[in-house]
Amino acid sequence: MTNTETCRLHSTTKASPVGVLTLVASDVGLRAVLWEHERPARVPLPVVGATDDHDHPVLRAAVVQLGEYFAGGRQRFDLPLDLDGTPFQQAAWLALERIPYGTTVSYGEQAAHLGDRRKARAVGAAIGRNPLSIVLPCHRVIGRDGALTGFAGGLDAKRALLSLEASQGCLTLPGDDARREQP
Repeated sequence: MTNTETCRLHSTTKASPVGVLTLVASDVGLRAVLWEHERPARVPLPVVGATDDHDHPVLRAAVVQLGEYFAGGRQRFDLPLDLDGTPFQQAAWLALERIPYGTTVSYGEQAAHLGDRRKARAVGAAIGRNPLSIVLPCHRVIGRDGALTGFAGGLDAKRALLSLEASQGCLTLPGDDARREQP
């Protein structure tokens, strides 16, 4: 995990069913997956100074794995990561990897996985700044009542990602008769 101001960043774009994604990597690992209409303050990166480099090995691997995910052939990402956040944020982001493909959890459940269910709001705030949408699957975190809640890519993108996973036979979306977890 490196300091944003002192490392060289590389970027490329990836067309996807949820819009064009901008991928940002350092030489350590993937730093961010940014949405088309990203709020710059959500993931502070000097992307303007990032080198457009579709041949960077981390970016090449990320493009391939995202393509596999959107084609329904990948349920988990295997990429080196370069997270830049507080220790609490990094713990909250990395805990997202433990949410199985095709399942959803509430913010309270995710806080409990991190050790304190009462920190649901703090976990929600950290997840809201997750720089690696899709790769660290924050779209699988929903409201306590099953409602889709805030998502950097917008609720339509969150719904589309959950629908993609549902189309693989793994998830019943909120509002359906019953939620089921992956077998």
